[in-house]
Amino acid sequence: MVKRILITGAAGFIGSHLALALKARGDFVIGLDHFNSYYDVALKKAREERLAGFGVEMLHADIRERELLQLAILRHAITHVVHLAAQAGVRHSLSEPDDYVASNLHGFVSILEACRKFPQTKLIYASSSSVYGLNEKTPFSVEDRTDHPVNLYGATKKANEAMAFAYHHLYKIPVTGLRYFTAYGPWGRPDMAYYRFTDLITAGRPIQVFNEGRMRRDFTYIDDIVEGTIAAVDLSAECEIFNLGGSRPVDLLRLIEVIEKAVGKKAIMEMLPMQPGEVLETYADIEKSERHLGFKPKVSLEEGLARFVEWHSQYHACLGLIK
Repeated sequence: MVKRILITGAAGFIGSHLALALKARGDFVIGLDHFNSYYDVALKKAREERLAGFGVEMLHADIRERELLQLAILRHAITHVVHLAAQAGVRHSLSEPDDYVASNLHGFVSILEACRKFPQTKLIYASSSSVYGLNEKTPFSVEDRTDHPVNLYGATKKANEAMAFAYHHLYKIPVTGLRYFTAYGPWGRPDMAYYRFTDLITAGRPIQVFNEGRMRRDFTYIDDIVEGTIAAVDLSAECEIFNLGGSRPVDLLRLIEVIEKAVGKKAIMEMLPMQPGEVLETYADIEKSERHLGFKPKVSLEEGLARFVEWHSQYHACLGLIK
């Protein structure tokens, strides 16, 4: 049966990849994005153009425009809302907390209220590994407590999970939360470490290495993230939360080594102390996701970063020609 899917944040990294994959398998897909300036809007516009080439329409709107959301669900007979729009980033939350309240809290209530008008519509929404915060037990299980986020972004994602549960309890909205672990790959976000490192190493400029590299992250290639998200769409659970992570944590210095090899240049490293709001390690326990979603990450860090660096070179070469 063809699904009719509205993706918020469809001009974003995960959203644009997901929209293409769903469209390719025959689903009806429509996107919605606010095109804010948290990072280069030109990249979001390029993703939009790519989607348009495959027949995916994009609504330019803020998720807080509740009536527009409801009209889109009604007009397009939407069966599934995949809510990926959010204000991301840890450091930005230290200086601009209101951005997170507006998008991740007010915006999420708007999504929930729109879905309440159409309780047959399934909601799949992006949570984050950031909800685990100060959790010292690894790997992180969905059964672990998530009461101590270390930054406002993580706190808002924890709030989203609680809000979704409350709306499910009150109004029987089917809700599935996906805790994404450090998604990376082509068309990625320029604020992410792997993207910044690639920019700077390519240019022969120093990179800042926090906590002197003594950190580990569970990098998850975008194709694996998309497969897990589509599986959650197809499952359409009543009320569940899943981890989507590579389940293979990588040392920060190892990440830099892999980028160096892919770029063909050595990094100039500036060793710095730990930054506020960061954690030492993320590590996904994916047993539940394997069991219910058939989730099995396939792409290694070496392969994934090689693909990213190839895309990075081509995309930025094109930008240079445009400028």
